[in-house]
Amino acid sequence: MPEITSDKENLIPDSLAPLKLPDDRELVMRVMPMPADANGNGDIFGGWIMAQVDLAGSVLPARIAKGRITTVAVNQFIFKQPVSIGDLLSFYAKVERIGRTSVTVHVEVYAERNPANLHVVKVTEANLTFVAIDQNGQTRLIPRS
Repeated sequence: MPEITSDKENLIPDSLAPLKLPDDRELVMRVMPMPADANGNGDIFGGWIMAQVDLAGSVLPARIAKGRITTVAVNQFIFKQPVSIGDLLSFYAKVERIGRTSVTVHVEVYAERNPANLHVVKVTEANLTFVAIDQNGQTRLIPRS
């Protein structure tokens, strides 16, 4: 395992340092789209991105609900930039509201492009609401703790 030192020559040059990403949100998922995820124009299918946002958006509500949840609403979904094969997508989530049976989250998706000359752009953002369900698929209360 390489040693970690504080020598100036071992510092990461500014051009390689990660750009500022949200610090008020939690990184819940990272994924890289592959050629099978692309449409005929070479861009990643919007439906594929929506599925990934749904997965990423469910992480925090599942923790809060301490059990099964399901997506009950996609309140808003905005595609800001196209996503390309090889972009490294980072999904950041923040809980917007906790109700009696539901949790609403805001998800932002950032793409890291061109590792040789790193460029980070926000490609998607969405608001989703998840509802806690029991083993029979019926709505249940979210535990307060």
